[in-house]
Amino acid sequence: MTISGLGPHGERAAPPERVSLLPDDRAAAQEAAWRVAVVLHTVDSDWAKQQLAGMVGIFGDCGAAVIDVVDCGFSPERQVAALDRLIAQRPDAILSLPVANEEVAAAHARVAAAGITLVLLDNAPTGLLPGKHYTALVSADNFGLGKIAAAGLSAHLAQGAAVGVLGFAADFFATNEREIAFTKWLQTNRADLDLHVARFDRMDEAAEVSKRMVAEHPALAGLFVVWDTPAMAVSDWLRHAGRSLPIATVDLGEAAAIDMARGGSTCCIAAQQPYQQGIAAAQTVILSLLARPVPAWIALPGISVTRDTVVESFQKVWRQPAPKEVLRLLGLSG
Repeated sequence: MTISGLGPHGERAAPPERVSLLPDDRAAAQEAAWRVAVVLHTVDSDWAKQQLAGMVGIFGDCGAAVIDVVDCGFSPERQVAALDRLIAQRPDAILSLPVANEEVAAAHARVAAAGITLVLLDNAPTGLLPGKHYTALVSADNFGLGKIAAAGLSAHLAQGAAVGVLGFAADFFATNEREIAFTKWLQTNRADLDLHVARFDRMDEAAEVSKRMVAEHPALAGLFVVWDTPAMAVSDWLRHAGRSLPIATVDLGEAAAIDMARGGSTCCIAAQQPYQQGIAAAQTVILSLLARPVPAWIALPGISVTRDTVVESFQKVWRQPAPKEVLRLLGLSG
């Protein structure tokens, strides 16, 4: 396992094997019959659905009841309200993906203060420390994902080309790491390129922000968009505008796989492994409830996906066959 980044407090990554469960662990968990809640930024994305599937399967094997799955809709206010409601219900553990930093830090601290085990996904809010406010953070190697995207897009860019970086305006560890790594890789390996950065506040703004960027920089030759859902909105806009620009992004969602297979804008995807991340997160919760030591940061490496490897990559990431449309576009089915 090669991990490029560090955790939010400079931690070295531990591999998911460090939180594997033994048969005795599962038996003890079944005897305890714990109650667990999951608080996500969204439940609509392919990433969220697969991460949740990985979690729920492990909790089911261990006899832990998932009593609530909260869709925060990327809203800090909704997340704070959900955490306070769950504290009153007193589950044994909460798995949470913080949608912001300062705005949700106090609410997450209240979870720990109430004696509820807290495991974080992807982001650690400002001022929260492992071992004090939360047990562990489980995520992808987001710095590594940014490097994969940069290397993939670089192959499609001529000397001296202009490149757009479309980031997320929220102060969010995962997307910050991707953007920093993407920019740093190009500055180190492709110093000839001219970088232009813009950010969107909400996903439904991504296409409009990219439209303004292209208008301001008509020589733009490629784009990096920090994850696949806004990237597909940008790709759709480019297609309808009759503009062809290679896009590198993060996450191998179904729409991104189809866009790549049809030869659309998506040329490179740095894929997370959300199903495996969900498994690692749930196992971390079980070990924490068993009072076993767990690493402060557990990280999984990314996968570089191109049109040539999209089918097998989809199978590895999603643990299911590639979409029929992808197979048809690649001439692999009737």
